[in-house]
Amino acid sequence: MPNVKERAEDLATTMDEQQQAAIRMLANQLHRLNAAVAEAVNSGLSIELQRASRHHHQDGYWGDLLTPIIVKQK
Repeated sequence: MPNVKERAEDLATTMDEQQQAAIRMLANQLHRLNAAVAEAVNSGLSIELQRASRHHHQDGYWGDLLTPIIVKQK
């Protein structure tokens, strides 16, 4: 399965410039989030990301907003 960056690049031909910039920013932030999750796991925590809510746009677009569930091991 392609990673986020590859999927974003595949879709870029159908996106306008603003959408391309937004998806690049999202891909970069997801990479940072994944690195932070890995660091937390390596420090002895279990991390689960759950959808906390869904952001809606008036034109029908939506996106999931996440919150971490953190469990400290013994």
